[in-house]
Amino acid sequence: MAGRLEGAHVLVTGGARGIGAAIVEKALVEGARVSIVDRDEAGHDLLVALDAGERALFCTGDVRRASDIGLAVETATRKYGPVSGLVNNAGRNVYADPVTMTEDEWEDVFAVDLKSAWLVARAILPGMKAAKKGAIVNIASLHADLTYPGMFPYAAAKSGLVGLTRSLALEVGKDGVRVNALSPGYVETALVAEFFARADASLRDKVLSVHPMGRIALPAEVANCVVFLLSDEASFVTGANWRVDGGLGARFAG
Repeated sequence: MAGRLEGAHVLVTGGARGIGAAIVEKALVEGARVSIVDRDEAGHDLLVALDAGERALFCTGDVRRASDIGLAVETATRKYGPVSGLVNNAGRNVYADPVTMTEDEWEDVFAVDLKSAWLVARAILPGMKAAKKGAIVNIASLHADLTYPGMFPYAAAKSGLVGLTRSLALEVGKDGVRVNALSPGYVETALVAEFFARADASLRDKVLSVHPMGRIALPAEVANCVVFLLSDEASFVTGANWRVDGGLGARFAG
């Protein structure tokens, strides 16, 4: 199926590692030119490992800052033209207590997991609207629907991201721009490894036991769905939240 993003310019936030890196790799395979925005300098190493050459660009930037986003989008657009596909993937885990959490800690969670998606969309939407075409995929989480004790207020931020997706889809649909969310469950990434490391050693086995497929996802499996939503194959899909959770959210607890 290679070639579904031929000629596209895809920008991926948080693309240096994990799900973001898998999305970058898959988008390149599908023919896109790819720009990464991330604070993690590992993005440089990723592009070398992928032998991306002139087909990919790494921009160091903090997605919490409109100035960083503006500079990254300007740099990427100068090299590859307007962004035609955006993946708001940057995110962070949080393990806060609702009573002892500070206002600054709260603001930082929502700046990364929710506000940044609007900031980046705001920067690239003029180009999409002018072209009368574009696709945005916001990486939310199964936590938008179902959550877990000890991860306050992650579910609130991801629920907000799904709400933002719906609202934005209605605002820009007339301009030929599609906006969808994708909600992974457990994925073999550093963030999930961090979650398991904080818990009892038996938690991973318990988690696997409640997955209908008996395993958790690989980053590439999430990336496959992202590329579909970016591509013309999903030309009539907008305002949706796609679960990629191996059926975890479909079962009763127990």
